[in-house]
Amino acid sequence: MDFLSAINFTVVFQLTTLALVVIAGPVIVFVLFLRGGDL
Repeated sequence: MDFLSAINFTVVFQLTTLALVVIAGPVIVFVLFLRGGDL
């Protein structure tokens, strides 16, 4: 399991969080647009 110990979990966590934000941002805007929200 040397490859697991070589992974920097902090970087993985940050990239995962960044990916979620990038994906969720347009989705939230799109949902607000569908609901007639005033942006």
